[in-house]
Amino acid sequence: MLPQEIIRRKRDGEVLTAGEIGAFIAALTDGAASEGQIAAFAMAIWFRGMDARETVALTEAMRDSGDVLDWREIDRPVADKHSTGGVGDNVSLMLAPIAAACGLAVPMISGRGLGHTGGTLDKLESIPGYAIDPAPSLFRKTVREAGCAIVGQSAALAPADRRLYAIRDVTATVDSVPLITASILSKKLAAGLQSLVLDVKLGNGAFMTSRADAERLAHALVEVANGAGLPTTALITDMNQPLADAVGNVVEVENCIDVLKGAKKGTRLERVVLSLAAEMLVSAGVEADAAAAHGRAQRALADGSAAEAFSKMIFLLGGPAKLMDEPSRWLARAPVILPVTADTGGYVASCDTRGIGLAVIELGGGRTRPDEVIDHRVGFDRLLPLGSRVEKGDELGRVHARSQEEAEAFAARLRALYTIEDAAPLPDYPIVSRISG
Repeated sequence: MLPQEIIRRKRDGEVLTAGEIGAFIAALTDGAASEGQIAAFAMAIWFRGMDARETVALTEAMRDSGDVLDWREIDRPVADKHSTGGVGDNVSLMLAPIAAACGLAVPMISGRGLGHTGGTLDKLESIPGYAIDPAPSLFRKTVREAGCAIVGQSAALAPADRRLYAIRDVTATVDSVPLITASILSKKLAAGLQSLVLDVKLGNGAFMTSRADAERLAHALVEVANGAGLPTTALITDMNQPLADAVGNVVEVENCIDVLKGAKKGTRLERVVLSLAAEMLVSAGVEADAAAAHGRAQRALADGSAAEAFSKMIFLLGGPAKLMDEPSRWLARAPVILPVTADTGGYVASCDTRGIGLAVIELGGGRTRPDEVIDHRVGFDRLLPLGSRVEKGDELGRVHARSQEEAEAFAARLRALYTIEDAAPLPDYPIVSRISG
């Protein structure tokens, strides 16, 4: 089957057979399909969509393009979480060790930045020595001994997704439900999980900006995953502002360390992390109900066992043993850190979350080409949550930049992305809804 004929059929709105989808994924995997053909295939799907049968076939073909892991030697439930991507979304960095401290094994296969959203692997690569692509034996050792390991896709694990993921990032084909579904679930099915929890983002910083679209994606993911034999639920969470008070790479790792040390209690970020941890524990059968699971996750955070699991994971995968104790020694800082101040008084009422993510990319903290090297040091931190009261001259946040000129330009940019009004906005709760199979 010629790749161009399969592209033509999807471009014209026809339903592809499992054989055609499998043939294209095989061509994508072995290099027979060019980058142009892969981009055209992705764009045809973006415009024409796929029905449930096509999406299942795409997911399974991508899963079967490489190895499928087996965790029979692990004596605890094997579980994971995946986010559809947001701004300041560093949840995985805290969630994996919390879940590990609560008795789960979490072999988390993560990705790089996609579109305007940050990537967990990019954040971890800001830690000196951390191996995002360890040998399989080290990956398994880390899961056994630390309870969790956050790594990238090996060349042998869903290689079709690895290539397609990079091309989607730079061809405006990220926000397609079938492509998102197949990308996420092909990796998770190949990872040999026993249960999965999805964090589907909703809002002006998410790929799904309306609740209807977010619920459509969540239902598609849950339906396909459960249909493939992987018990899965989803939480829809708000992304109308950065989830953490930091957006970037180094700054989000520092933020993670603060959370694990108990310095971010009561924040939206902590609430989302604990809610997802509770969902993972219930889905895996470790706790019977959400209240008990939430309490167990809180205790793991409070007693330091989650921080210990994080430290052990970092050390086993090549990072510094005392990162938690001395983050400033190991994490590189940008040459210029400039406060961003409010130009009027009032309440922080709204922000352009997607614009903040794009600003980090333009600062050098993200990619415009798949092979581009990023600067882990740049970004924003100390961002005020919506609803905060400010006076003129108060700090809205800080910009981390490579030069004074860039710092000043992006300080003005960040200021313009926030709206300050006389009236306080209505309070929001970051967990919007839950979707189950």
